[in-house]
This record gives sequence, structure tokens and C-alpha cells, in this order.
Amino acid sequence: MENKGNFGNAVSAPAARERPTLKTIAFMTGLGVTTVSRALKDAPDIGAETKERVRMVARQLGYQPNRAGVRLRTGKTNVIALVLSIDEEIMGFSSQMVFGISEVLSGTPYHIVITPHSHSKDPMLPVRYILDTGSADGVIISRIEPDDPRVRLLSERGMPFATHGRTDAGLSHPFHDFDNEAFAHQAVEKLVKRGRRRIALLQPPSKLTYYAHIRIGFQTGLHDYGAEEVPLRINTDAPLAEIRDVVEVMMRSANAPDGIVCSAGSAAIAVNAGIEAAGKALGRDLDMVSKQSVPILNWIRPEIITAQEDVRHAGREMAKAVIARIDGVEPELLQSISQPTWPESGR
Repeated sequence: MENKGNFGNAVSAPAARERPTLKTIAFMTGLGVTTVSRALKDAPDIGAETKERVRMVARQLGYQPNRAGVRLRTGKTNVIALVLSIDEEIMGFSSQMVFGISEVLSGTPYHIVITPHSHSKDPMLPVRYILDTGSADGVIISRIEPDDPRVRLLSERGMPFATHGRTDAGLSHPFHDFDNEAFAHQAVEKLVKRGRRRIALLQPPSKLTYYAHIRIGFQTGLHDYGAEEVPLRINTDAPLAEIRDVVEVMMRSANAPDGIVCSAGSAAIAVNAGIEAAGKALGRDLDMVSKQSVPILNWIRPEIITAQEDVRHAGREMAKAVIARIDGVEPELLQSISQPTWPESGR
């Protein structure tokens, strides 16, 4: 009885103060450190019952491998770095991507580490930092440009990576993308079916690859369905207050559109505010189509026609692609594009 009391004190006190180690698990299970290590690695010569016992104790203790030790032994960090924009974003785009990546990594030795950056700063800085410090085994980047220097650098340095978006410079690499061309084309079709003929487009900045995809789909839609464009001289990177003000001026003008296509969910809120500030109403004076990553826009204005962009799915696809690339799968096999989905209210 006395030994049991000492056993409880001996374990609970250090566990409260120190990070659990292989030695802690070995002490708790009565096994050797080597056996514990091999059980956690699913070694074939360790019995299933022993593996389960070791894993159960490891979970109870909250054990995590020491990354510095893992790196010394294997040369790996078990880290996937997500380079993520920290600029104004209120529609859950970033969090949905993180959720998707985490869902995949939870069943692997890898952990996600977010490397924040602002799109107004040099986009090469976070990528160079990761490469120069060797702080990750793989990288996920977004806001992709047609000839993206980050993609070239990552390729040259042999770092496994995946992109949210495509390039257009002859480099084959893993990516997941949303079919923005299809979205814009279908958006014009939906507006024309509601009798709208004069359509404005709130587009992404021209430096990004998906700008061309949006423009092609939009212009093809105008041609196919007999509509015309009303210029909207601002893009989705502008502050939301500025988007609101520009849309208000446009809606007060004699050249006001009767339809708007919005290529970002958060910007759609600002567009709607500009419409209302001009004394106009969706569903009466004009209609708007927007994509979104979480179903929030229709809570604000049920009249908005929405397409769903599954960003959580994108996160899952990119995480799987990075891990596969680390394992040596060819990049051409790690490329995917998802289609817009339209709720019944948007049909």
C-alpha cells in the first residue's frame, strides 16, 4: 500500500511540472524506453496489446514527441507550415482552411504551424524564413500568381509544397484550386435568368492567377447570355469601407448596374452596404451573386445568390498533397480542382 502511495506521488508531481517523455511512459507501463519508442512507431515486432497499452498511457499523459529530438534523429521536423494572410477577413475563409488541413494531419505525425504574413508585405519573406531555418518538412501557400516567385524558390530548393491556386509558368507542382471560371460564368447565367442585363464584377487583384479565371468566365458569360459589363473600378483587396463607398457611388450613378458578381464573400457584405446606402434593394433594383466559404451571407441578406466554395475540402486536399509529395509522389498526380455548388435558393 505504501508503494502505491509513493507511486502516485512520484508520477503526479513531475507530470504537473514537466513535459512527459518516453521515460515517463516507460515508468508508467513498466516497459523499457526502447520498447515504448518502438511501440509508438508501430514496429512490427511489438505486440498489439503492448502497443495499445503504450498509446493509452501516452494519450493520458498528453505525450508529444520532442521535435528537436526527432529532427536530430531523422532530419525531419514533422511540421507542415501554412503561410497564411492576416489581413482583414470576416467570413471564416482562413479558419476553414486550417480546419481542413488539421483533419488530415491529425492522423499523421505532422503538425500544422501557421506562419502569418500580410499581402501588403514581401510575400517571399515567410518562405525564405522557412527554407533558411529548415523549420518545416512541407509548405502550403495561397494567393498564387501566374509566375509565382515562391513556387520557383520552393521548387529550386526541393521543398515539398502545395498551393491554393494554380500557376501559369510551366512549373508542375501540387495544387488545389476552385473553378473560378465556372463560378463567374454560372453567376452571369443566374443573373440573366432573373432579367438582369447590366452586370458589374467585383474582381480579385490582377496580379493573382484567379483574376484571369474570373475574367474569362465573366466575359464568356456576358457573350453567351447577351449581357454587358458595368465597370467597377475596385478589387477585393481594397478595405471593406472603401468597397462600400465605391459601390454606393456606382449605385447612385445613371450607369448603375442591375446585377453584381462578387468574387469574395467578405467583400459581398461591403457591396450590400453600398447598395443600401444608395437607397437600393437587392431583389428589387438589382441582384447579386457571390461565392462564400461558410453559409453566412444568406443570414444577412436572403436575397443574395450564393455559391459555396468548400475551403475546408481545399485544406484537406492540400494537406494530403504535401504529405504525398514528402513521400515522393509525382506532382502531376497531386493536382485537383473543385466546382462551385449552388444551394436551392441560388438556382
